[in-house]
Amino acid sequence: MKNLLVILSLALFVSCQSEDKNKSAQKIVDQAIMASCNGLCDTAEIEFTFRDKVYRSKRNNGDYSLSRKLKNNTIDIEDVVSNNGFQRLMNGAPVAMKDTITISKISEAINSVHYFAQLPYGLNAPAVNKELVGEGFVKEQPYYKVKVTFAKEGGGTDFDDVFMYWIHKENYTVDYLAYSYNVNGGGIRFREAYNSRIVGGIRFADYNNYKPATLTIELAALDAAFDAGKLSLLSKIELENITVN
Repeated sequence: MKNLLVILSLALFVSCQSEDKNKSAQKIVDQAIMASCNGLCDTAEIEFTFRDKVYRSKRNNGDYSLSRKLKNNTIDIEDVVSNNGFQRLMNGAPVAMKDTITISKISEAINSVHYFAQLPYGLNAPAVNKELVGEGFVKEQPYYKVKVTFAKEGGGTDFDDVFMYWIHKENYTVDYLAYSYNVNGGGIRFREAYNSRIVGGIRFADYNNYKPATLTIELAALDAAFDAGKLSLLSKIELENITVN
């Protein structure tokens, strides 16, 4: 009986610790979203250019439309992901698409660009699980480390990806993030925010995109590897022509 009571007490203790970490992570993310969005992201219309494609998002308290527009010779192709599903427009006219695999890939690509461009806003989506896993310093600045995973239902085709966010302990900006992914053989990336600016009351940033030398490194250890100069710069993530209404 004593052993059973000890086991139950330990289980309750671990459960409470986990719940406290989740609650703490939620509070930190809420403050980060407020610091970035100023209460505007729920109803904002945002447009920007990324790698020669024009992206536009429209949100209205739960209703959303995320699009990507590009020009192919003389044809304007616009793909739209919304509450109503997927739609392709060519020179403004709807075009039927039946290839579900292509639709899924395009939708995920559009979602991904908008997700990263508007961080940390997307961290309160229903499929997002958050946990405070530690604290640390990057470039002598103090940060919370918040781990993010996704539920299978509603988490997209890459729901098994794992993210880590470094949220500044004083101003609640997301200055660094990392993620591991499994597609195409898998990989790990670490991003450093720079050129942060406020447009229409909302904070945006560009990113230096790095990779580690090994895939065995833990996401939470990437800040130390970055400070030690052990990450390789792969690319830059730059947003241009940002407008907010």
